Amino acid sequence: MSTGSYDRAAAARVLAEAARPFGELSLGPARRVEAEPVPLVPARGSHLTELQLTYVREQMRPCPASLVTSAASTVNWRDSEGVLNVAHCGSLGAVVPVVAREATLVLWRTLATDERALSDEARAVMAATTTDKDPLEILRVGIDTTARGLVQHAYLADSTPYANAADFARGIRDSGIFGVVANTWFWGLQSSTFRRGMIPVRLRIQDGMVRYAAETTSILRAMKDVAIAEAVSEQYAKLPPGEQPRCLANMAVDGTRLLPGVVDTFVETFVQLLDLVEVGRSRDAEETVDAANEVFEVPDMTCSHCTNTITGVLEGLGVQVSGIDLETKQVVAVFPTAEVREQSFEAIRGRGYTVVPGSA
Repeated sequence: MSTGSYDRAAAARVLAEAARPFGELSLGPARRVEAEPVPLVPARGSHLTELQLTYVREQMRPCPASLVTSAASTVNWRDSEGVLNVAHCGSLGAVVPVVAREATLVLWRTLATDERALSDEARAVMAATTTDKDPLEILRVGIDTTARGLVQHAYLADSTPYANAADFARGIRDSGIFGVVANTWFWGLQSSTFRRGMIPVRLRIQDGMVRYAAETTSILRAMKDVAIAEAVSEQYAKLPPGEQPRCLANMAVDGTRLLPGVVDTFVETFVQLLDLVEVGRSRDAEETVDAANEVFEVPDMTCSHCTNTITGVLEGLGVQVSGIDLETKQVVAVFPTAEVREQSFEAIRGRGYTVVPGSA
């Protein structure tokens, strides 16, 4: 093993050695999660929202907007540990992001019981090669990335043969889609598009399996090339000429890759939790805002950058923006709960703007 030098093969071996089979998982009791999707509103003449269109044009070169699929709705909910979440969903509904989060929590709790220490040599390799230097933290991120991959590809469920969440999860696993994401996508693309409720993918069906269309693979690689060329990273500078960074978990160590085992464990945990997690609408009328337009003012909103920033903050929290007007300084939005309204106003203030609440 290399000591203190950039070596992705050695780092992959450290990760593989740190990972152990998850073994017996505690799924916890049956529980109810309250979540109500709010439909996204496309821009005029497009299948994407204004925020999505702006992001595609400015940040996803050379991807055309026509290749990007939007989620149908956004959803806010508190998971079984009381943490507020926001995500997007398609035709399979809120059950996919909600149960994917519960599966993530189950696997994270299992990892939290692992207290093995790395050798100095292993620490040196990880420090020289990776951003996340702790193998267990890399596994946590990998589990979360797997959950995001499931949620995002569910925006495309209507173009697959799978009619329910369990069949869909197992279908994309068996088709090898998670491995394609690990090898083809630039690491930052997934998190940025996930937050905005979109996926730059078209699917095709071949021999009963789901595959990426050729144009999808080509565009994803082109976007990865652009992102790497523009990235300022000491680690990327250490890559040999012409070599792209690869997912450590998807590199073979002694003929075995870690990623398929993690994916299989995640998917089977997700499927089992579908029978334990009930997803329903909120029963607490006191915490729910009427689904109607609410007008508030942002007096220091002065340009399109301001409107894009405020729209992005709101949509990122699952708020439907019905209108935003620079002349009147008014924003029209639908807040799913009173808590999300207050969170939204604080987030806007955190960007340096003044918020003057109005009446619903």
